[in-house]
Amino acid sequence: MDNASGTGPSDPAPSEPKKRRGPRATFLLAIDAWIDTSLYEAGFRLGEFWENLTIFFRRFRVRGWRRLLFELLGEGFTLGAAGSVLMLALAMPAFDDTARDWRNQGDFAVTFLDRYGNVIGRRGLIQGASVPVDQMPDYVIKAVLATEDRRFFDHYGIDFIGLMRAFSENARADGVVQGGSTITQQLAKNLFLSNERTLERKIKEAFLSVWLECNLTKKEILQLYLDRMYMGGGTFGITAAANFYFGRDIKDVTLAQAAMLAGLFKAPTKYAPHINLPAARARANQVLSNLVDAGFMTEGQVLSARLHPATVIDRDDQKSPDYFLDWAFDEVKRTVPRGATHSLVAKTTIDMNIQRAAEESLEFNLRQYGKQYNASQGAIVVLDATGAVRAIVGGTDYGASQFNRATHAERQAGSSFKPYVYAIAMEKGLTPETKISGAPINWGGWSPGNYSRGEGGIMTLADALAHSVNTAAVRLAHDVTGLAAVKKLAEAMGVESPLNGHKTMVLGTSGMTVMDQATGYSVFQNGGMAGTRHGLMQLSDRTGKVIWDYAKDTPKPHRVLPEKAVEEMNSMLVGVTQHGTGRRAQLPMTLVAGKTGTTQSYRDAWFVGFTGNYTCAVWIGNDDYTPMIRMTGGTVPAMTWERLMAYAEQNIELKPIFGIENSLLTPKETETAADKSDQPPRNERPRLLSSATTKVLKSIAKMFEQAPVIDTPMGPEALSSL
Repeated sequence: MDNASGTGPSDPAPSEPKKRRGPRATFLLAIDAWIDTSLYEAGFRLGEFWENLTIFFRRFRVRGWRRLLFELLGEGFTLGAAGSVLMLALAMPAFDDTARDWRNQGDFAVTFLDRYGNVIGRRGLIQGASVPVDQMPDYVIKAVLATEDRRFFDHYGIDFIGLMRAFSENARADGVVQGGSTITQQLAKNLFLSNERTLERKIKEAFLSVWLECNLTKKEILQLYLDRMYMGGGTFGITAAANFYFGRDIKDVTLAQAAMLAGLFKAPTKYAPHINLPAARARANQVLSNLVDAGFMTEGQVLSARLHPATVIDRDDQKSPDYFLDWAFDEVKRTVPRGATHSLVAKTTIDMNIQRAAEESLEFNLRQYGKQYNASQGAIVVLDATGAVRAIVGGTDYGASQFNRATHAERQAGSSFKPYVYAIAMEKGLTPETKISGAPINWGGWSPGNYSRGEGGIMTLADALAHSVNTAAVRLAHDVTGLAAVKKLAEAMGVESPLNGHKTMVLGTSGMTVMDQATGYSVFQNGGMAGTRHGLMQLSDRTGKVIWDYAKDTPKPHRVLPEKAVEEMNSMLVGVTQHGTGRRAQLPMTLVAGKTGTTQSYRDAWFVGFTGNYTCAVWIGNDDYTPMIRMTGGTVPAMTWERLMAYAEQNIELKPIFGIENSLLTPKETETAADKSDQPPRNERPRLLSSATTKVLKSIAKMFEQAPVIDTPMGPEALSSL
């Protein structure tokens, strides 16, 4: 039966029209298909390539001992690459120095006088007019190369063959008889680095040596080496040395003289012919042997020089105070007025008697106790009551190392920093009798300990300082003074080294120079006045015209501590040497105020002290920061200080310590012969003038200063009437 609608249920429904894709959709689908296909094919081909590569390298697969060898080589290359990156990172700071004008030595020519007007040395153009290498005698160059660097023209800054040869010779001799440093390495150290024996310095030296080889010719390197190296007697460069020792131009020296000069590069102080002619001649004979061994000359050619060794012209055998001169030279360049001549005569404050005594005291005590304590270096600075620098010892041997440890080495001060903390406490109203606890303290997770475990009870500030109780000093800084005030006071007292401002600064973790310590403690000696330290008295030109005078051209001292605070500090510092850690620094003629200092792992040991006449700072340690064997500031540093000051305080008008009554003592006359026999021999300071004569001369000088100026002109008429 037909449906009324005309459409039966079995009839198919009319279909909807199909949607047609546009050209854009078709294009995107094509791109997608191409990407899929490309990725698939790339992955397939990469897998195929990797499989072929693996099959290829299987041919080179090694087993057994060969595989072990290749593994070791691979690891070696990996570690070598990492080590090279590390060394380069360590060496990068050294290249900053190459950006400065390191060739320029300045145009200053300064003659230095001591406090009495005696010539003590020269700096600047004493290095002499440079003579080109080509104009020097052939045997001069050969003598230097045969002794210092035979393969100079064959290596590239570092001589690995020479290192192996030196290692072999040293092992055979069971000691150091040959060095492995090339001329380039020695020059790099001289131009850019210090003599501190650290791995970082050796890495920098190696990189800078290669840098010099890349930027200079061999001839230029050799020229700089011959012109810059220290040659003893206060001279720098072989030209100046030839004139100083032989009175000759370098062009005119004989073979014997050339051999003696070449021998100075290794140890100029030890082999300086005006100091030790026999040692210099023995060294020159070794240089002649080096010439023969290197094949540069024959035995017959050097025979005459062996039979007729060089003789130096008559010179004063007094050692030059080279560390002081280096520091004073920098002071001159900093002080000279703008536009003034650079050819100068500088009258300094150095006292050569005290300078020699300081050198002798350090040398004596290191020779006596250095091996026992594993200590090899030291430094000393002495100031008088006016702030004048009387002596600087920057190390044990200037010829071996010109690095001035007294003015440039920043070493941790240890407990010798504590007086700056206590001074603030005195200024805030505390007294030496104020009680403080030495019990353990925790300051932000930091819990310092004491050298002695029994120092933990209630004590006075005087006892805490005398026995160097760490926890008491930290508690004082934490509860009373604050770190900012301590740092500010130390800087106001003359400390120029950057203080870290960390809480550990209280116990002397900041690096400080020996000069800083002497300067800071001199404020206690001077009653709280700062700004007195000076090493120059006058600068004048070659005609005698004074162009700078300390008394007229420097600011007046200024107060940084109240007198009462200084009196209380001095009483406590005297207690350190009477019944505290500094007892070995006591003197028979006067009380001593001072403080010991010992740093972590015994890397640094200090004694800084003063009398009414002098302030002296002593540091002992090692250049490479290796620990000493339980050396404290109260041992060798205090003994070095005492030996020096026992000499310095002789035959002078003694002054009392500021704020200390009866600080001058009467020497004991009852000392027995047995007591004296235990003491090492002492030098005696020569008596120049009695104290009474000194007072009379000072009064006359004062009268002249106060006398009115005579303005009456002395013309011809006036002269004719006389």
